[in-house]
Amino acid sequence: MRKIGEEIHVSTDEARGGDTPHVMRYVLMFSLLLAIILLSAVWMFGAWQQAPADGWPVSADEHALGG
Repeated sequence: MRKIGEEIHVSTDEARGGDTPHVMRYVLMFSLLLAIILLSAVWMFGAWQQAPADGWPVSADEHALGG
């Protein structure tokens, strides 16, 4: 901190009260990646649960006939 006349000049680190280690950037990236993985897993599990009971896909002809 310097005083020139009546003005007080401080460095950026002194004005902030410390340094900036950029930890929040990593926390946000990790949480975004985790959210994408979890939502994808929920979506894939839900799609897997929607399969027909016998495990075979239903053709368009079978669907038109009701079964």
